[in-house]
Amino acid sequence: MTVADLPLGPLERALVGSLQRLDPGATPLVLASAALVCAALEQGDVCLPLARLAGRRPWPELPFALPALDAWQAQLLASPLVAEDGGFAPLLLDHGRLYLARYQAYERQLAAQLLARAADRPQVDEARLSDSLTRLFAFNQQQPDWQRLAAAQAVRRRLAVISGGPGTGKTTTVVRLLAALLEQSDTPLAIGLAAPTGKAAARMAEAIRAAKASLPVSEAIKAALPEEARTLHRLLGSRGDSPQVRHHAGNPLALDVLVVDEASMVDLALMAKLVDALPPNARLILLGDKDQLAAVEAGAVFAELCEGRGFDAEAAAQLQRLTGQAVPVSAPTSRLGDAVVLLSHSHRFAGDSGIGELARRINAGDVAGTQSLLKEPRSDLRWNAQPTTAELLERLDQGYGAFLEAAKAGDPQAAFAAFNGFRALTAQREGVWGVAGISEALEARIKRRSQVASRERWYVGRPVMVRQNDYALGLFNGDVGLCLHTEYGLRVFFEGEDGYRPFAPARLPSHDTAFAMTVHKSQGSEFREVLLVLPEQPSPLLSRSLLYTGITRAKQLVEVWALPARLADAVATRAERAAGLAERLAQAAPNAPPPTANVTTAQDQLSLF
Repeated sequence: MTVADLPLGPLERALVGSLQRLDPGATPLVLASAALVCAALEQGDVCLPLARLAGRRPWPELPFALPALDAWQAQLLASPLVAEDGGFAPLLLDHGRLYLARYQAYERQLAAQLLARAADRPQVDEARLSDSLTRLFAFNQQQPDWQRLAAAQAVRRRLAVISGGPGTGKTTTVVRLLAALLEQSDTPLAIGLAAPTGKAAARMAEAIRAAKASLPVSEAIKAALPEEARTLHRLLGSRGDSPQVRHHAGNPLALDVLVVDEASMVDLALMAKLVDALPPNARLILLGDKDQLAAVEAGAVFAELCEGRGFDAEAAAQLQRLTGQAVPVSAPTSRLGDAVVLLSHSHRFAGDSGIGELARRINAGDVAGTQSLLKEPRSDLRWNAQPTTAELLERLDQGYGAFLEAAKAGDPQAAFAAFNGFRALTAQREGVWGVAGISEALEARIKRRSQVASRERWYVGRPVMVRQNDYALGLFNGDVGLCLHTEYGLRVFFEGEDGYRPFAPARLPSHDTAFAMTVHKSQGSEFREVLLVLPEQPSPLLSRSLLYTGITRAKQLVEVWALPARLADAVATRAERAAGLAERLAQAAPNAPPPTANVTTAQDQLSLF
């Protein structure tokens, strides 16, 4: 059997073709291994753990089988296309994990730079900091006050990783810690705000503008707090389809502090470029939820950074002296240690909240407990365990009824308020119960009732989601617009900083009808009511993090429409991505690079791969 017989996709074939040109004598095993690494990257893995597939048939429909682990590694290392860690080749074998060279470089570089940043301790006036924290967090009554502790660590460290679920006050924390940082400095600080998407950046900036008004600080400090946020790609100066960016170690960002919101959505390559572009003496503050869905691209960086967190006795004593808070001692197993803080008190979900309890049971992988809770007569939970397509369409029509009525009135503010009151979320784009199927079926129903011709694309009440960034228009991937009638005809309105911006439908970038959206696209959003639809058939997309992310978008009511078997699949499946970052950051990690490791040159040389 030759490589040509393997069922490879376009990317895998392109990679295999490049490797064959570099080494015409490459064996089918080496080329097949490279194709498997490429396929793993498309599925979100950073590398291919050889033990996962050793001795197995990666393509069950073909008789091709991989060797046992030791034999497989030996045959790979016999090829000039493969090198061990520290070597130079398109493929790198690193402690049983096979990488494309660029991704191994990203991972090593990111680990080294994070460790160096975490080990650096800026000078801090602890008396002034203690006063700032006492004043800024005086409203918090819970013990320990993790918001105050997170702020203390962010001021005392070059690196702070703050994780928390919905309603735990991440934005509140970051506004106050930035105020504390500004009170520390006698000179102005260049503070940057960024997020992975334009929508997330806009929400972050809006939340900070709203929160800073009530801060117990001087007007000078309030004026120094930033009010604008950018996407990470725009911050770094992305260059189209090229992996290169304008800002890097040789041309760093002119920032003293960078805050990144929704960091769980940042993939390995983007995070490595971001950290590389930040000056060594700048502070980096990452905000996110470690239990949410990981990035669409390869890597689950934020979740890996949160592994092994904890406070040893010395760190706990220092924090208690500074904040007056008793800090639980838990020896960290990561060398990032106490740079990671988890916010655990939810201000959105009360102690008796069904949504909050459901989120806890899902994260614990408790299938029976999750299904049992959904069967209880809770005011904020509903479960349809035997859903049909006809029932679903009827419920969606009812759920969007208030929005469609508001849309007829033509008031953008009322229309958006109604639209954000109810939202259908799905696990996947395609299929009858995917985004496309739901939107198409509901749209056809609405057009018939409104006597709109089926061929007409635009009608009053059509919601759309932008699919690509358009910086000239100020519209970004994930932005939602609503089609309303105006004196100038139909216009699509988008929420903006200064109200609602209308656009002629023909001006919009690529977009889709958005009566439903994927859980991935919903990250960072909040809706009063959420209807979460899971597919009828088993799907690799179903996971604990997807279910958790979907149900926590709701503030008052969540409805789960799912067969018991599919719900069980989601709760029982912990989505784990193959990567080595957490291991490189672990205490006494055998393959961890020293903090001063420099792999930028190797990364540049291997840009093809």
